[in-house]
Amino acid sequence: MNKHKYILLLMLLLTAGTAVGQGSVRITADFNQGWKFLLGNPSRAYETAFNDTEWRNLSLPHDWSIEGDFKEEHPATNAGGALPGGTGWYRKTFRIPSSAVHKTVYIDFGGVYRNSEVWINGHYLGKRPSGYTSFRYELTPYLKTGKVNNVIAVKVDNSLQPNSRWYSGSGIYRNVRLITTSKIAVAHWGTFVTTPEVSDGQAKIHQQLTIRNYTLGARNVNPRNTNSSKAIAAVPVNIELTLMDSEGKKVAGMMSRQTLKDSLTTLEHQFKLDNPILWSVENPYQYTLVTRIRQGNQLLDEYKTPLGIRYFDFDARKGFRLNGKALKILGVCMHHDLGALGASVNVRAMERQLEILKDMGCNAIRMSHNPPAAELLDLCDRMGFLVMDEAFDMWKKKKNKYDYSLDFSKWHKADLEDMVKRDRNHPSVIMWSVGNEIREQFDSTGTTIVQELVALVKNLDKTRPVTTALTETDSAKNFIAKAKVLDVMGFNYKYEEYDLLPLNFPGQKFIASETTSALETRGIYDTSDTLRFWPSSGKQKFVLNGRADWTASAYDNTAAYWGTTHEKAWLEVKKRDFLAGLFVWSGFDFIGEPVPYPYPARSSYYGIVDLAGFPKDVYYMYKSEWTSTPVLHLFPHWNWNSGDTVDVWAYFNQADEVELFLNGKSLGTRKKEKDLHVSWKVKYEAGLLKAVSRKAGKEVLSTVIETAGKPFKIVLEADRTAISADGKDLSFITVKVTDEKGNMVPDADQLINFEVTGPAEIAGVDNGYQASHEPFKANYRKAFKGKCLVILQSNGKAGPIQLKAKSAGLSGAAISLNSK
Repeated sequence: MNKHKYILLLMLLLTAGTAVGQGSVRITADFNQGWKFLLGNPSRAYETAFNDTEWRNLSLPHDWSIEGDFKEEHPATNAGGALPGGTGWYRKTFRIPSSAVHKTVYIDFGGVYRNSEVWINGHYLGKRPSGYTSFRYELTPYLKTGKVNNVIAVKVDNSLQPNSRWYSGSGIYRNVRLITTSKIAVAHWGTFVTTPEVSDGQAKIHQQLTIRNYTLGARNVNPRNTNSSKAIAAVPVNIELTLMDSEGKKVAGMMSRQTLKDSLTTLEHQFKLDNPILWSVENPYQYTLVTRIRQGNQLLDEYKTPLGIRYFDFDARKGFRLNGKALKILGVCMHHDLGALGASVNVRAMERQLEILKDMGCNAIRMSHNPPAAELLDLCDRMGFLVMDEAFDMWKKKKNKYDYSLDFSKWHKADLEDMVKRDRNHPSVIMWSVGNEIREQFDSTGTTIVQELVALVKNLDKTRPVTTALTETDSAKNFIAKAKVLDVMGFNYKYEEYDLLPLNFPGQKFIASETTSALETRGIYDTSDTLRFWPSSGKQKFVLNGRADWTASAYDNTAAYWGTTHEKAWLEVKKRDFLAGLFVWSGFDFIGEPVPYPYPARSSYYGIVDLAGFPKDVYYMYKSEWTSTPVLHLFPHWNWNSGDTVDVWAYFNQADEVELFLNGKSLGTRKKEKDLHVSWKVKYEAGLLKAVSRKAGKEVLSTVIETAGKPFKIVLEADRTAISADGKDLSFITVKVTDEKGNMVPDADQLINFEVTGPAEIAGVDNGYQASHEPFKANYRKAFKGKCLVILQSNGKAGPIQLKAKSAGLSGAAISLNSK
């Protein structure tokens, strides 16, 4: 172990142990530092004495697949990102202070992809096949305290592929924490706080509290097991509930005296809050409910539960209402990878994605098609997003040879219950989804399985509706629908059949759970006159006559055969009040599923935003429709060949019309008719293309595109120039190739080299091109259509940081940041 990291960890645990020894509070320690890793499968690597000195030192979260090379022969195929899987081992050596000897210690894993097995000091703790489930093991019976080492070993097996329809990543890719509590403490995910009655003047707060009691040593190492093998003496305790506002001031609460008569006790509490501030997408206000358990004057535990007070309902005719007000759900589907960072969870990277989507007007995220990182839900709570929390992409019938269908029968109950218990306190979560395009909807097994899944959810949470993303709109053929247990019915695609839904499923509530599947590459433009389906039908695996460079036009005119354009999909939902809203496939491009192309394509074309986080042109269509921010977006670029006829489009809002000018000459005024854009056919001549939007004859906005000259210099633009010195925070730096006047050169593709000085490192590079085989982990990247991206990450130290960018034939650039 790195000596510096070991000392830091030991100091943290000793500090935690001192506090725990005094019985003050629970300790939640970041357990991500100081791990050893080996890509391979050595025998007996779980043993304490195993020699791991030659293994790689690293910090978690970690995704080893993103570090690999793109290859056609990788068994994940290009649908899985054309990146390697395999088997890997992680080991960590640590110490527990003697003061923790009378405490209970757990390890919490946010997610491990996949087939994880865990040992502590050579003792086997268990296995979790799902790569998306959060889980806990108790370590207490096997720990050594004082100046004696403990070794935790984790085997991760992602060798059997394909097991996913998209890029999964490999490894301990989410956060790991060490939890130390008293013998009496709130159980794992042991609070459930609801607001059964809410008005402008008052809210009734209800808490279901589960307390675990290990005072006489009776325990079960599996924290899911609620049974105890030994009798427990009755223990009197005082429960104190304190509701804090966002500024940390007490606004309500209560106290109760209870007797714990078993190893696991569930209690119910209720109190009222006057004049509550409601959580909404515009004002995502949160309270915190602090639960304290005392025995006499001794504080045994303190546990915090976030609380957003809101109420909502779905209506069969009017759609969705939040806090009594109609609200169209304007959502996108998101897979879990973070582009160049792979599956490795990073809060700032997820926050950036949500910021980009929020600015577009998006108010909802469908977690496709698995439970997300808990930190992503925290962000949705804080930033005001509604969430469809989804459990499964398949049940017993497979979609890939080695997918979760092999584990469903044994593990679906535990995985679904763990998702609900973990996530049910998030105000952002407004519905549970128990499946996506499940193949059992076409036979009678779908009826019995969905009945069981819905019952499992309702047993843990009756406050939210349960849905499933379906495809079969004929009620006689849809066996999941025949169960009549879904509170809201989600339907994917088939907008032509929307009006049949209320007829085929009378009285039901509906949401367009997945729409669009349009295909675009940022900065690529060809004819916009014809709607193209790539591939044209299910008879073709790939498009037959696509573009030679593996791209798709950024005009909104290309889609997979089951989908349609962004404009069409949105318009069909917009005009139907009975549809609560939609989730566009997809918000961002993601690694894998590169429809419509075979290898060398390796990431998707579906995103409104590309893999690097650069918006495609259609982003501004949504912004013009989903926000009140004035929008006028003109495209494409203005570098063409003399004599070319160019389709010029504009997205706009808050105006009646747009007038287009070329070198000062008007090319006419356009008003929206059936489309959500206006367009002109323009014979190219170099110069200035200008658009002006007007309302009632008065100018609203204007925008100009200028013909760019030859590539001359590099320009660097950071999303943030100050980052935290925490070893995790990021700055996303856009790298542009411009002409001498500062106009981005739209076809620039120069190789750009990066150099970092100061307390930061390059975490990843990208350019958004779906068929690029340059590595994500590098200090160089070619520009694509004029730009690329470099991601800098804090190394844990404070100080000034400088990034330099150089390229042959271009004037270089440098940008300064600060880590503090």
